[in-house]
Amino acid sequence: MAAKITVLTPMVSVANVQRSINFYELLGLKARNTLKNEAGQLIWAHLECESAELMLSWAGDSVNPSPPPPVRFYLYSPNLVALREQLLAGNIKVSSVTYPNYMPKGEAQVEDPDGYILYIGQSD
Repeated sequence: MAAKITVLTPMVSVANVQRSINFYELLGLKARNTLKNEAGQLIWAHLECESAELMLSWAGDSVNPSPPPPVRFYLYSPNLVALREQLLAGNIKVSSVTYPNYMPKGEAQVEDPDGYILYIGQSD
């Protein structure tokens, strides 16, 4: 058998690692590992929830909030409506649930603090 990749974990540059951890916790992810620099500043985190993983890396002053980063993420939730309500309760702006032909069970869209676009589809 040929060599292969068995896990892919995106790593994105963010302006503030803790702020991004706080945002992604609203989606159910928790910090598994974190790293601070010599000055004690949080510069990296590995988040996970079941089979979802994301790494956050501090970008210093290199993250430009406009235009949004070109990367888009597609996430799945077994209860999209409840997750949307949870985000709204956390004062996060999230779209209404739509039902496009490629996701007839429902989809919503939210932007993270660094401008990354997250599409969330109903998984069940």
